[in-house]
Parts: sequence; C-alpha cells; structure tokens
Amino acid sequence: MPYFDAASATPLHPVARQALLAALDEGWADPARLHREGRRARMLLDAARETAAEAVGCRPDELVFAPSGTHALHAGVAGALAGRRRAGRRLVVSQVEHSAVLHAAEAHEAAGGAVARVPVDRGGRVAPEEFAALLRPGDAAEAGGGADAPGTPRAADGPGPAGTALACLQSANHEVGTVQPVAEVAEACREAGVPLLVDAAQSLGWGQVGGPWSLLAASAHKWGGPSGVGLLAVRKGVRFAPPGPLDEREGGRAPGFENLPAIVAAAASLRAVQAEAAADADRLRPLVDRIRQAVPSLVPDAEVVGDPLRRLPHLVTFSCLYADGEALLHALDGAGFSVSSGSSCTSSTLTPSHVLRAMGVLSEGNVRVSLPRGTTAQEVDAFLAVLPDAVASVRGSLTAGASAARTGDGVTVDALGTLCPLPVIELAKVIDDVPVGDVVTVLADDEAARLDIPAWCEMRGHEYLGAEGTAFRVRRR
Repeated sequence: MPYFDAASATPLHPVARQALLAALDEGWADPARLHREGRRARMLLDAARETAAEAVGCRPDELVFAPSGTHALHAGVAGALAGRRRAGRRLVVSQVEHSAVLHAAEAHEAAGGAVARVPVDRGGRVAPEEFAALLRPGDAAEAGGGADAPGTPRAADGPGPAGTALACLQSANHEVGTVQPVAEVAEACREAGVPLLVDAAQSLGWGQVGGPWSLLAASAHKWGGPSGVGLLAVRKGVRFAPPGPLDEREGGRAPGFENLPAIVAAAASLRAVQAEAAADADRLRPLVDRIRQAVPSLVPDAEVVGDPLRRLPHLVTFSCLYADGEALLHALDGAGFSVSSGSSCTSSTLTPSHVLRAMGVLSEGNVRVSLPRGTTAQEVDAFLAVLPDAVASVRGSLTAGASAARTGDGVTVDALGTLCPLPVIELAKVIDDVPVGDVVTVLADDEAARLDIPAWCEMRGHEYLGAEGTAFRVRRR
C-alpha cells in the first residue's frame, strides 16, 4: 500500500535503525555521570550534537535536543520572548505557520503581548517587504548572531513595549510545500535588530536553511529519524531565558533525561538524508510535476495550490470542488493510498485549514500528497489512475440540503444547517440560470463557507461581493 504522507512522518531511515540499535546497547547510561558507562554515553551525546549541528549549520554548543519539534518551537518562542522582554512584547509571525507557533502566539496574546500576523499570497508565500514592514526596532546586537556578527549596528537601548521581541517564519509550509524567503526576511530582521526563529521541520532533511537566522527548530520524524526528538538551535548572542523551572539537562532548554538512542539515530539519519537530498530531489520532483500536471485534466473542477516553482520537491496539494476532503481521504485509503486531507494539524476538527484560509484557496476536497524518498513512477501512475473514480464517488455521495428561491434582487439559496461543500454545490447549481450581472445570495452558517465561497468565485470568475452575517453575495460574470 503506497504511503504518500511523508510530510507528516517518514519511515525510519536504514541509517537511523542501525544507529538506534547500536545506541540501545551503548547509550543507556546517564551522560551526566562520571563513571565509565556515563562517559561512554556522554561521548555518544556529544558526537550526535556535533553531527546535528553540522547539518543545521550552527555550533554544537548552540544546539539542544528536545522531546519533539513542537516542544522545540514552544521553548524557542517562549525563551526568546522572555529573554528579550526589555526590547518589547511584540511577536511577528506569518499567517501560515505551524499550529505550534500559532498556539504559542495565542498564549503570548493571552498574557498581554502583541502579535502581528504577516499575510501570504495565493501561493502561500510571504513578501519580504511586507514582513519587514511589521517589524519594530529592537536591539540589533541580539539578532542573527549578536556579538558574533561583526559590523552589526546597534539600535538604541530601551525601545519600549511596542518593540518586536521575536519574529517567526517557517522555511517551507507543511501543507502546500511553498518555500519561504527566509534569507531575505532574516536579513530584514537583522537590520531591524529582531531575532528570527525558523521552523525548519519540513525542509531540514533537504538541506540547511540559509540566511542569518537566530533560532531554528526541527523534528526528527520528518526526515526519517525516530519520533520524540526535536532540535532547537539558539545562536550565540541571542538573549534567551529558558521557560519553566530550570534543569541541568540541555542547558535548561529541554529538561528531562535525554533519549540518547533516539538522539543518536536522529543525528545519524539527518546526516544521511542530507547527503542523499540532491539525488532524491531530482528523482521526486518530476513525479510531483506529473501529479501537478495530471490532476486538473483528470479531475474536473480541481485546482493545484501552492507556489508552482518555489516549493519542496516531494509535496503537492490540490483541492477538488464539490467534494469533502475527509471522505476523499477515506476513498483513497480504500483504494490503497495513504494521503492526508486539509490541514495536517487540524484535520480532526471542523474548522477550515488556517493555511488554506490565509491563501484564499478552496479548503474542501483538499488532498496533500507527500512522497517518501523511495516512491516509484509506477506508484504515482497507479495513484493517478484511481483518483478520478475516488473523487467521482465522493461527489456522488453528497445529498442536497438547500432550497433556492428567486427574489427581487436575484436568487437566494438557503443552505443554513448544511456543511461545506454543500453550500458551494447549491451555488453552482443555480448560477448558470441567473442572468449575467444578477446576484445570488447564499445563506450558510458553516465556518468553511467564509473561505470556500470566495475561493469558488475566484476559480469560476464570478464576483464575490462579501458577506453580512450568514449571507454571502455573489454576482454572476
């Protein structure tokens, strides 16, 4: 059964398996102890740290191991905000960050801090100039490398509570694969004296993150390492106050006994996958291109989303009009293909993906295909062969639950109480019978309608006039 959900987790890399088994025999002791077994464990931990730091592009004493990528992100955000509280209480994030970063931002707001959210274009990418415009002066010596960055200008001390303490930007999006302009944003942050935290979970296995970033977090299960290992790098010169009670482990930034065998396996596999990255990318990118090109021709009313050029080599996301994403996931699973639908972090909820919402694209009928490194052309062809029937079966299972009535101002579709994509389906049924220039009002109380109706208008070339409460107005073009 082909597994096409590598963006969520990848199978254990052979190097990781070998390192894990070896470390289970050699790395069980406490690396903080001075006896022979402890010294052996400390040597393994130090070697793993050096290997991971080289892969990240930082110094070994700048990198700590955390229990997960989410923990690393939470610790990175909280530690930088606390360490730079004199610079200000403003946090800048993109609208498409991983939910771990957005949850940390919400917690910061709840505690009285300020959060600025940078919009993205329809491909899911931030504009460096828009990101830079939301920064506020900070202490330049604390950003990007601080005292280790020669020639870095210093801003005036004491910028006040309105100053930006931290900015966050992912290296590549988890849902659509769009690669962000991290190097440009990092330069803007350094000029403003604001440290930049990069979520590199999706991209680190493909290579180092460029630019003068200040903090970086990643997760081993994304590149073929074992689950339960995260990385947090904090550059020298960045003011950082570890959150929570201090602990002697990992400099207080990740308290608790280290999972040494998993750490050794994570570091070894990271080095291995980066060494293989160029060859794997050259092999997977044409397979993803095949899916991107085939889906719109094989599936009527389908749209491939995400930046078409600046993207990860193994990931493609598309949305199918008039289909439920979760039902489509189950249909494809029944056909033998494991994919994900909607947001990888919110698929268990009834709210639309925050990433797709920020991009202004369709959220229903959304499928993310992320190919593991061993994927073959035959497996991709087999997926494309079953996809049209899977979509057709899901579309055919939907039952209407709305009524339409002509009024003096046009046509009103009452879809209250129905879930998307039904409001969009009912809109599509009546729009062709409405004279050009007339207005269709759709009454819908499903949260996803606020994203899907404007996105449908964008795809179909109709004019979205806006919404008042549960009434969405569309002018036929």
